[in-house]
Amino acid sequence: MSSIAFKPFTGLRRSSAVPTTTITTNSTGLSKAVKFHASAAKTSPKLSNRNLRVAVIGGGPAGGSAAETLAKGGIETFLIERKLDNCKPCGGAIPLCMVGEFDLPLDIIDRRVTKMKMISPSNIAVDIGQTLKPHEYIGMVRREVLDAYLRDRAKENGANVINGLFLKMDMPQRWDEPYVLHYTEYDGKKGAMGEKVSLEVDAVIGADGANSRVAKAINAGDYDYAIAFQERIKIPDEKMVYYENLAEMYVGDDVSPDFYGWVFPKCDHVAVGTGTVTHKSDIKKFQLATRNRAKDKILGGKIIRVEAHPIPEHPRPRRLSGRVALVGDAAGYVTKCSGEGIYFAAKSGRMCAEAIVEGSQHGKKMVDEGDLRKYLEKWDKTYWPTYKVLDVLQKVFYRSNPAREAFVEMCADEYVQKMTFDSYLYKTVAPGNPLEDLKLAVNTIGSLVRANALRKEMEKLNV
Repeated sequence: MSSIAFKPFTGLRRSSAVPTTTITTNSTGLSKAVKFHASAAKTSPKLSNRNLRVAVIGGGPAGGSAAETLAKGGIETFLIERKLDNCKPCGGAIPLCMVGEFDLPLDIIDRRVTKMKMISPSNIAVDIGQTLKPHEYIGMVRREVLDAYLRDRAKENGANVINGLFLKMDMPQRWDEPYVLHYTEYDGKKGAMGEKVSLEVDAVIGADGANSRVAKAINAGDYDYAIAFQERIKIPDEKMVYYENLAEMYVGDDVSPDFYGWVFPKCDHVAVGTGTVTHKSDIKKFQLATRNRAKDKILGGKIIRVEAHPIPEHPRPRRLSGRVALVGDAAGYVTKCSGEGIYFAAKSGRMCAEAIVEGSQHGKKMVDEGDLRKYLEKWDKTYWPTYKVLDVLQKVFYRSNPAREAFVEMCADEYVQKMTFDSYLYKTVAPGNPLEDLKLAVNTIGSLVRANALRKEMEKLNV
């Protein structure tokens, strides 16, 4: 058993002057400088002869973004990830604002989607994307490429990236004691079994996904989760032309009772997948239906990879305990209706890390639960309304095939498309036009009435 030593805390001292840090991320002209003040409570103990130590468990977008921000902010950072080549079964769509905000190089984006087709249960297809401006697009990435890039950048900025499997965590009994992490390290020298290692840190960020062991360690509680199933299919070059800048979304009881199926383009293949919360045991049946709905366009394709993974459906009951905070999927930050999680994972990781940098005065002082709670307060204030709105939309429009038909019908409206894309691409609430909002409300009611009438007629036929 090997371990990494931990230097003891020092006594309480007054805080020093408050510095200001400016972080600028700009490779595409879409981002802007972000300023935050580094401030610690006057009673926070000042660290002697070392900087604050923080472990990030999990190396996806949440973990990579958190580790980079911590390292840049003067924190001694450890990022522990078991599968450094992990390919998560994820559609891989990212909003335009993420490219600039996280300074992502354009060469890691496989496709720039400017057109989408929403396909109803009766195979009525609605073209979406007519309101996009010439420079706007939805980025399509492969998770193994994006995740590796964010981890590598964190390492370049000083984070210690460890190929290891997190096992458990010993909780401190007093305020001046560390968290002791236990993990198996795989460095290529100890063989396939790896080496058992312990690490002492001041704070922990759990970014280890839906089955988070960090969440279990702090009794964060359970939540509903979806099973996402995805096949990567290499299709003939002439068919790949069709998906050059196009993504498809299929809705219907056949592809999912409570979500949707997708065909998203990647560099040289398409990702075909679906998900469900309510009928997990039928996921392969839904996947087959999704593939059948798209069969003419992927005919002759060869499955090159099969992936499955749990996806959280709502935030955990507890996302913070002491000096341990959850981010990304571990916290439950995946939106209903759209299933989006990449941007929110990266954003939550960065916000949590910023709170630690601020609270510790760039790693010079100890942090406490109050410092980390600032991240949760900021997160909930900024994004909670988005989650609630999408939750309602899923309950209204994904409950039956007639309701899905109404949903697809609504998607044909240009105003709906503009509001949807503006909100998605820039992660802000797009200002609406009162007259158009009223018109949309009337049209929505009309679509639902027609859907209900259709449902009743179908029930008569079934009788």
